Amino acid sequence: MDPSHGAPAVVSVSPPVDFVLGATACCMACIFTNPLEVVKTRLQLQGELRSRGTYPRHYRGVLQALVAVCRADGLGGLQKGLAAGLLYQGLMNGVRFYFYSHAEDVGLTQRPGGTIIAGAGAGALGAFVASPAYLVKTHLQAQTVAAIAVGHQHNHQSVSGAFESIYRTQGLLGLWRGVNGAVPRVMVGSAVQLATFASAKDWVGKHQWFKEGSWMVALAGGMISSVAVAVAMTPFDVVSTRLYNQPVDEMGVGKHYRGFLDCFVQVTSKEGLLALYKGLGPAYLRLGPHTILSLLFWDELRKFTCQHPPGT
Repeated sequence: MDPSHGAPAVVSVSPPVDFVLGATACCMACIFTNPLEVVKTRLQLQGELRSRGTYPRHYRGVLQALVAVCRADGLGGLQKGLAAGLLYQGLMNGVRFYFYSHAEDVGLTQRPGGTIIAGAGAGALGAFVASPAYLVKTHLQAQTVAAIAVGHQHNHQSVSGAFESIYRTQGLLGLWRGVNGAVPRVMVGSAVQLATFASAKDWVGKHQWFKEGSWMVALAGGMISSVAVAVAMTPFDVVSTRLYNQPVDEMGVGKHYRGFLDCFVQVTSKEGLLALYKGLGPAYLRLGPHTILSLLFWDELRKFTCQHPPGT
C-alpha cells in the first residue's frame, strides 16, 4: 500500500506515526480478508504431491474451497492463522510505512523512479522483518483434517507453540526459512502497486466517476491497481507459500525445494506454467478488499490523528 498516494493527504505525519497508523489499518483489513488468505494458501499447496504419485484435489474453486473449509473445520476454520496474520501485517506494513514515509521526508520519492525504488526497498525490508510471522501463518493456515489436507502438515497447536517448535528444531535461522521467496514477492508487489496506483487514481479522477476529492476516487484507483499487483505477485506468492510450508530435514534444509529458483523450476516443469497462478482468484479477491479497507482505515486514522494530535 502506498502511504503517499493511498488517500488524499491531509497533512504530513512523521514516520513513527505512519508506522502505527499503517500497521493498525492493515491489521483491521486483515480481519476481514483472512478467510480468503486461508483459501489462497490451500489452493497454492494443492498439487504439490503430484510428482510423488498422489494428487489430492479437494479444492476446485474459491466458493467450493470456502465450503470445504467450513465443513471440515467449522466457521472458525476460515480464520486459521489470524493471530499470526495480524502479527505479519502489523510488522510488515508498519516497517514499510515507516521506511516509505522516511523516503518521502528525505525527498527520494520526488526523484525519477524514486517512488518505485522507495516502494521496493520498503517492501523488502518489511518482508524480511515479518518473515517469521508469515512462516507461522502459512503453517497454521495449511493445517486441517486429513480428508482435505494439502501440503505438509506441521500440526502446530498455537502461534507461540509454532515459534517455539521451529526455533527448537531449526534454530534462529529456521524462523527465516522461505524469506528468499518472500522478499522478491513483496518487492514486486510494492513496486507495481506504487507505479500503478497514482496513475490509476488520476485516470479515475479524469473520468469524473466520483465527486472531486471523494474518498471513492482513491478506493477505485486501489481496485484497479490491485489487478496489476495480483497478476505480478501471484507467481512469487505460489513459490513463497511452497517454500514456507515444505518440511525440512534435521539440518533445517527443505525436503522438496532447495530454494526460490529450484521451487520455480519444479512447479513449472511438473505442474505446468499456469500452476504459478494457482490461487489467483482468491489472491485478487483478497488484495482488492484488503487494498480498499487498508486505504480507507489508514486515511480515516490519519485524519483523526491530525485532528487530535497526541498531547492535546
